[in-house]
Amino acid sequence: MTSPTQGGPHAALTAVRGEIAKAVVGQDAAVTGLVVALLCRGHVLLEGVPGVAKTLLVRALAATLELGTKRVQFTPDLMPSDVTGSLVYDARTAEFSFQPGPVFTHLLLADEINRTPPKTQASLLEAMEERQVTVDGVPRPLPEPFLVAATQNPIEYEGTYPLPEAQLDRFLLKLNLPLPAREQEIDVLTRHAEGFDPRDLAAAGLRAVAGPEDLAAARASVAKVSLAPEVTGYIVDLCRATRESPSFSLGASPRGATALLNTARAWAWLSGRDYVIPDDVKTLALPTLRHRVRLRPEAEMEGVTADSVLNGLLARVPVPR
Repeated sequence: MTSPTQGGPHAALTAVRGEIAKAVVGQDAAVTGLVVALLCRGHVLLEGVPGVAKTLLVRALAATLELGTKRVQFTPDLMPSDVTGSLVYDARTAEFSFQPGPVFTHLLLADEINRTPPKTQASLLEAMEERQVTVDGVPRPLPEPFLVAATQNPIEYEGTYPLPEAQLDRFLLKLNLPLPAREQEIDVLTRHAEGFDPRDLAAAGLRAVAGPEDLAAARASVAKVSLAPEVTGYIVDLCRATRESPSFSLGASPRGATALLNTARAWAWLSGRDYVIPDDVKTLALPTLRHRVRLRPEAEMEGVTADSVLNGLLARVPVPR
């Protein structure tokens, strides 16, 4: 096997990760996860307490890739048409015309998505899966590339609505954004003391280092990354183990197995290989599967988390040589 060319799209996508670090401190895993999602044509759910740079992260990604971005603040009174768009009567022509909603962009930041009722949350289902919006029976395609980066506060916070399983399954990855370490927080404060303005990324020195054509070429390269039958079997065994685990009432579906295959391929390509190894699968297992499983109530009462159960399965399922 040969390694991917270290120039061209590989160098461009690697540079994106480094460029975002100029604005976002201590969230390298989330940055890489967003790049993986773009390579896989997937969507990302970002979870963390307020103030850990979830919004800044998405804006920085759009700036480095020269992609359009829009933000929707999800609130209890938000209507589906506020996201997708609606027909508006034009008195001059005496006709109804379609007014596109903010979903018609490359990177849609769905901020605090779990603060709006399920009816409005569901307005994104067609956009995320079919990459189109149907209004008045007319399908309207969304721009390419298209990625939904939804942020949510931890579910125990007041005023939140749990995301339905059908919508959670539409997200390729669920990325947890932790609070920064002490040294990282000092770095954040130092930057702000020196005049860093998160609303002005250009002044922070952030520049475009890749474009849609680099992303398209990278996706074509990722599609050529090979998987040995043993690695494919390993992915299936992991997902089947989630369905058999006594801690889960719902395990990963075949769609989850497909998602893990795709994210492992993207990670292998970013790592400079054109073949997947079991460690690639292990690296992406938690962010790809943690939102596709559901803990039993008795397991939750004992303080068990989805991540801890998944880590246990990764330690038990035999790894192919």
